[in-house]
Amino acid sequence: MLYKEAQGLAERTLKDYTTHVPRFFARYPNCTASQEDLQRACFDYFAQAGKLAPATFNTRRKCLKAFFAWLVQEGKLDFNPVDKIAKRREDNTPRAVPEAVLEKLLSLPDKKSFAGLRDYALLVFTLDTGIRPSEAAGLLPPDFNLPAHEVTIPARVAKTRVSRTLPLMPVTVQAIRKLLAARPESWGDKTPVFCTVDGRPLSRQQWAKRMKEYTQELGYKVRPYDLRHSFAVMYLRHGGHAFGLQRTLGHTTMTMTRRYVELTKQDLKDQHAIASPLNVLLPKKERAKNPRRKPKRKKGGK
Repeated sequence: MLYKEAQGLAERTLKDYTTHVPRFFARYPNCTASQEDLQRACFDYFAQAGKLAPATFNTRRKCLKAFFAWLVQEGKLDFNPVDKIAKRREDNTPRAVPEAVLEKLLSLPDKKSFAGLRDYALLVFTLDTGIRPSEAAGLLPPDFNLPAHEVTIPARVAKTRVSRTLPLMPVTVQAIRKLLAARPESWGDKTPVFCTVDGRPLSRQQWAKRMKEYTQELGYKVRPYDLRHSFAVMYLRHGGHAFGLQRTLGHTTMTMTRRYVELTKQDLKDQHAIASPLNVLLPKKERAKNPRRKPKRKKGGK
């Protein structure tokens, strides 16, 4: 773990290592008798993980592979037993939630309770900034500059280990203020802003469970990360710039940002049909039709 900490990995990544590596050895306490036993244990471990989602499977594989790679580097193993286990293909296509669903989602939290206040604040905060769930979970009160309508995602919680400062809309500032006002003074500045009712950090699993409860009422599945995807797509649809989106989301390259741009290509075509100079210069009969204009109903029709 000291080796991984020295690499400057994010807290979430470090937690994955401290979870999955000990869990493997707890399940196979005798696997270190020989390297052949270790290989068989790895095969069995991942065979039993067959029903896991590809992302979960790959996270476990990544953690064990990194650990065994370190043992090979230290001369403790001759080979990495995870090398023979293939990584699963993940569907990384961004999934944007319809705006009508998001509007209904924002109306569901009971803001008379602390948990409801927190959920509402976390929803509007994510939809306002596109922050990753793991980054939001690590934010402390001092990270927010509410008078300036800003939040700083510090390097300690940023996935890329690079801090960034993001603007906040007034409604988000108001939601955060109400949430902070509902906290006991004894919690202080070391308790995360988005925490449980007893002041403990809100885990990924807990937030996912809360989202599942809300979306069961909606009849539409919305996962925490879908809020980030929705922010990105709506940001571009409403005139945001791709490079501004890259910085806001904390992407180190344009690779992921381009996927959001691809999703909005039809929007670009629609805008072009409306705004092209040829729609002014050409005769009306030769102009492109406005894709957003509803067709006129014929008189006497139903």
